[in-house]
Amino acid sequence: MNAISTNLLLLLLLLGFCCYCLYLYFYLYAYVSIQLLLLYNSSPAIVVMYNLLSLLATLVSVCGVSRSSNVLSVLNGRIFGGDNINISSRPYQVTLLLHNKHHCGGVIYNENTIITAAHCLIDVPPSEFKVRAGSSCWNKGGSLIQVASFKLHENFNAKSLANDIALIRLANDLTFNSKIKPTPLANTVPVDGAAAIVSGWGITDKTANIRDTFPLKSVDVNIIGRDACASATYRYGSSIELSMICAQDAGKDACIGDSGGPLVSNGQLVGIVSWGKSCAKEKYPGVYADVAYFHDWIENTAKNMK
Repeated sequence: MNAISTNLLLLLLLLGFCCYCLYLYFYLYAYVSIQLLLLYNSSPAIVVMYNLLSLLATLVSVCGVSRSSNVLSVLNGRIFGGDNINISSRPYQVTLLLHNKHHCGGVIYNENTIITAAHCLIDVPPSEFKVRAGSSCWNKGGSLIQVASFKLHENFNAKSLANDIALIRLANDLTFNSKIKPTPLANTVPVDGAAAIVSGWGITDKTANIRDTFPLKSVDVNIIGRDACASATYRYGSSIELSMICAQDAGKDACIGDSGGPLVSNGQLVGIVSWGKSCAKEKYPGVYADVAYFHDWIENTAKNMK
């Protein structure tokens, strides 16, 4: 075989390899897009952005630079390592439904106001949301009420997730009973190491499918204050803002689907599930909106909402 034939063969092999890579990428693009749309109710814009970021991360990794882990894990706080519970033990917990599917958690503040994470409400009109209260299952039972309006914190930052808190106004009032009750707001942050409970309908392990997770779950964690969470002990550093606190225990955390849900300590709401890197990952505790930090904002906004 002469030099020209050898070079032509190498060129054809290289072209075939490139075509295979393109085929594989677009196949994965389509698969991930469908999963995001069906499982996480993501908007088309989020799907496109996720896939572009994934492609960029792949290209960067080929060049020998470490890439960040799952983008969705960073954007979505969500119960890992938890146990099934009855709603009567967490009567303040609600599910926020988008197109009649579990989207995020929420917490009852009063008869017509729900506290949740601001990132749960981005780019979706109130008319597309409903809240289910008083049921251990997100897809049946309890009271199902249409969302009338919502208010994101004025300084919410979708990139850093600073001030990741919002209030929802219901179209009709809740009727309080043993399965539907508010929980008091914390005025101060619990001490580091304080026992806390986080609950939700999110993914329960790293291989689970959110559509298969029907029962309400909770897990015991320990509070990690803002300063400690931003210290060298953990790996978030400057990503931990003044409006955040953290919590975790070995193998236990909030995970995908728990965003907007409650972190409760000593009978008081101390945090709203916000974000984290992966689920129950060592050195990366769950990050929550600090309710004590937002105490006055919650009270004042609830009074003025329509």
